[in-house]
Amino acid sequence: MKFSLSLLASSALTLVSSAALAQSAGTPAIELEEITVQVQGADQSGAMTANGYVATATRSATKTDTPLLETPQSISTVTQKQIEDRKPQALLDAVSYTPGARVGSYGFDPRYDAFSIRGIDVTYTGVFRDGLRQVNSPNGLWRIEPYGLEGIAILRGPAASIYGASSTGGIVDLISKRPTFVPFREVEVQTGSYGRLQGNFDLSGPVASDNTLFYRLTGLMREAGTDIDAVKDDRVFIAPAFTWKPNDATTFTLLGEYMDSTTGGTAAYVNDYGPYVDRQGNIAYKSIGATKVFAGDRRYNDFSQQQGRIGYEFEHRFNDMFTLRQRTRFSALGTNQEYVYVGTPGLVRENNWGIVSDTHLESRVRTGDVDHTILTGLDVSHLRYRSKEGYGGVPVGEDPELLYHPRQTQTLTGVYVQDQLKWQNWRLTLGGRHDWLTSNYETAGMEFKRDDGKFTGRAALGYVTDFGLAPYVSYGTSFTPNPGTVVSGAVAEPTTGEQVEFGVKYDLPGTNASLRAAIFDLRQDNARVFEVVNGLNEQVQLDLRSQGFEIEGIASLTNGLNIQASYSYTDARILRLTPETEGNRLTSVPYHMASLWLDYTVQDGAAKGFGIAGGVRYVGSSLGDNLSRAILDNEARTYLDAAIHYDLENLNSSMKGMRFQVNATNLLDEVSQVCTSGYCYYDEGRKVIASLRYRW
Repeated sequence: MKFSLSLLASSALTLVSSAALAQSAGTPAIELEEITVQVQGADQSGAMTANGYVATATRSATKTDTPLLETPQSISTVTQKQIEDRKPQALLDAVSYTPGARVGSYGFDPRYDAFSIRGIDVTYTGVFRDGLRQVNSPNGLWRIEPYGLEGIAILRGPAASIYGASSTGGIVDLISKRPTFVPFREVEVQTGSYGRLQGNFDLSGPVASDNTLFYRLTGLMREAGTDIDAVKDDRVFIAPAFTWKPNDATTFTLLGEYMDSTTGGTAAYVNDYGPYVDRQGNIAYKSIGATKVFAGDRRYNDFSQQQGRIGYEFEHRFNDMFTLRQRTRFSALGTNQEYVYVGTPGLVRENNWGIVSDTHLESRVRTGDVDHTILTGLDVSHLRYRSKEGYGGVPVGEDPELLYHPRQTQTLTGVYVQDQLKWQNWRLTLGGRHDWLTSNYETAGMEFKRDDGKFTGRAALGYVTDFGLAPYVSYGTSFTPNPGTVVSGAVAEPTTGEQVEFGVKYDLPGTNASLRAAIFDLRQDNARVFEVVNGLNEQVQLDLRSQGFEIEGIASLTNGLNIQASYSYTDARILRLTPETEGNRLTSVPYHMASLWLDYTVQDGAAKGFGIAGGVRYVGSSLGDNLSRAILDNEARTYLDAAIHYDLENLNSSMKGMRFQVNATNLLDEVSQVCTSGYCYYDEGRKVIASLRYRW
């Protein structure tokens, strides 16, 4: 006998087994073969499977339905339950409790989600959406609305053998909300710091009674200020989705999004500068610290961006052996960034368009005693962007003439094959991919073309014990083209990298809890970084090496306690940049980072439904520039986050489905200077958000 039950997360369900009933009646027990409970919010296409804070499987790691325990690679996840409990307002907030993820290198800057993994910047080349790379251009980076996400998978280390162009540090795969197979509806209002006013809605379920067509519509509107008076945080977001499932073998899902957002074109502070002698013996100037003077001008500081995407996911299972999947997405965005530098206005308008498609066939075969899951695929992406830039010549408040018009097209085509072999307790993953890149970059009457080809691969071996322990070793390489980058008069070389990793995973038997630990050694060549010289950001390329150790524990227990804890040690050093910097630690990458989040909800008694949560994030000291000048050193700092929440139906049954919640980040208002690449910023101060949600 087999049961499959679907229910809303807000519903209460008590199951009494037939064995218990039989025992009470004094008759022989009937054994239940399997009970599957599908909770609202779980991704119904298999992109991520989770129970509370603990994810057990995600397709992001291998593009197949492989349990995380059996995947020989470091993987962290942010589940829907974590998103609901912590209420992140940006991608950086969402990954801030992830081991190895360095957020806040540029202080408070809501314009871009700039962060690194294992000391490697992933801002441009490490963020994926639903298994497809997000197409970014120099000033056209996608803004992420966490309310539109079902979950996040963070793969640490190279994943180019199946994803192609991506960071050596890893990739962050954002999983969009998809239609649910049962009705689900919620609305929410929020208010809080800096005059915040926001409304959310999320509606989903079957369209018709035949249960073949399902929909989801998610959206929000927000008007808010920020830590800096001249910087807004306004947003309109809507994401429709439809799933057509004519039978058990075929699924077609359409995913869309549109967002119109406005923030600040300048979010920096004026820096004091002091002289130093450069490598040619000339006197130059570097920052010696940030002042409290805002560097921009509120009269000319709006950074508006409109972005949209439309794509589909198709899956058809021919039989138990073959499954075909295809994902395709078209995206476009436009930006209008006003800023002021040294009292002079500047303007950047940029548009980019991109199409990305991935098609692969999954084949499950058996040779002797060995089971194979073979993936063969074709991946194609095309980027086109055009920028118009101008600076000076007009009073503040007027648009300068747009005289500078860089543009670029990039096409990347890759073919790949992956074989996951399973023999007794052994798990072996072998993968290889070849990419062909064509790039055409035009600027200031000059044209730069280049064609590159690169093979990347991965080999990993793991052993899964019967009691939930799984040690593994892996090796992988990466390849990343650099969009919109000219260094020393030519288009930048593609970035390449490699990594060796040893790790162990442990799923505690009989408990919804997991432990993960790994040591790694990676190298990246021709990495693109920014270096501030005389107040201007200059793009340079360097070779670097990063070594370290990470450990993470996560649990959702039956007593109402959720736990997420992590520690990471990262030693990232420059191998090649300038003679003065060789061997130096990479700017703004601390040796030590640690975090702990606890959320407890009372399960019974008078306080049933009341929950309290607290989080602490420790960021160790780091260097403020690559020259290792002590004057710019970043001191260690600790941030405290907190939350309280209450399910109001426990107060009065007429308020069933209502939840009141208050979240605070940086509760103690820890605001210190943080310097990166020779320029200094300030941390974001305390933010408090109160919300009232109704789910039915």
